[in-house]
Amino acid sequence: MSNSFCVSITHSKSDGDKATVGFVVANAALGSDKDTMVFLSTDGVWAAVKGEYDQIDEGAPFAPLKELVEKFVANGGKILVCSPCMKKRGITEDQLVEGASPAGGAALVEWLTNGSPCVTY
Repeated sequence: MSNSFCVSITHSKSDGDKATVGFVVANAALGSDKDTMVFLSTDGVWAAVKGEYDQIDEGAPFAPLKELVEKFVANGGKILVCSPCMKKRGITEDQLVEGASPAGGAALVEWLTNGSPCVTY
């Protein structure tokens, strides 16, 4: 069994519920002592942009996305943000929240090659 876990999030502005639930699952994986990475692509890249991620609050019983992202990073989670997806949307690295890093698809492939299961939201 792999000790790592991947959550791929492809929605944020278009469906805040998917971004929120994705980070709930990512935090649960960290809580289960899994080395956890969130890969944000397409519309999901907005979940790591300052001033954007704090606008998503799906309400009870979920915490606001900002709190979920900050908890994830504070507990050692890794956030990789699709660099071509950022470029397409005019997002620069300095706009990303603390703990988020631009990366290409090869970084996701490398993570999954090590046997990590991956869920998509």
